[in-house]
Amino acid sequence: MKKHQFNHWSEIKYLKDIVTNPLIEVGEYSYYSGYYDNLDFEDGCVRYLWGDETSRKLFNPIEDYGWHLDKLIIGNYVCIASGVIILMGGNHNHHPEWITVYPFADQIETSYEPKGDTIIESDAWIGMNAMIMPGVKIGEGAIVAAGSVVVKDVPPYTIVGGNPAKEIRKRFTDHEIEMLKEMRWFAWKREKIEQATSIFSSSSIDLLYDFYQREIKS
Repeated sequence: MKKHQFNHWSEIKYLKDIVTNPLIEVGEYSYYSGYYDNLDFEDGCVRYLWGDETSRKLFNPIEDYGWHLDKLIIGNYVCIASGVIILMGGNHNHHPEWITVYPFADQIETSYEPKGDTIIESDAWIGMNAMIMPGVKIGEGAIVAAGSVVVKDVPPYTIVGGNPAKEIRKRFTDHEIEMLKEMRWFAWKREKIEQATSIFSSSSIDLLYDFYQREIKS
């Protein structure tokens, strides 16, 4: 499990450098800060995702059973804190509508039920010890408070918290959110982003929009 040791709490691991599972898609500059748990991202933070090394040796659920396997899709500039659990649907063979939720081995082929891809869009921040349930979509610029359990989709630029996680507030006005969604700054070339870091580290969306019109859109 401890493939990627963290030496201090401010150290981060860029996901592009450590992810090997083909069912995990990762954008640029997204990172995992796992010092306090010191667990491997793929087998500690991400759980029950078919395709881990041991499971691949045991059987291939696509070839053996024809299952559609859910993916974890992470955008650009995503921040994932220590203790986060991204719970995938690879173990979803438990049916509450059946007489028993027990997954009998001879029923595994038919009992598996995909939950859909789990998506964390660009510029989202997942706080310490939060849990994201299978098939959830975290919108761009969203913040998941520490210790939250996210059971449904989170809109862009929205702060959620609690168990189950509920909306606390929007980060910006509706008009400002629309401006941000138009600009999609996290998709700009890195050199342009570096030119505007002082604006990003402020609350002036109007100033960023001026930069966008002058440097990106024109």
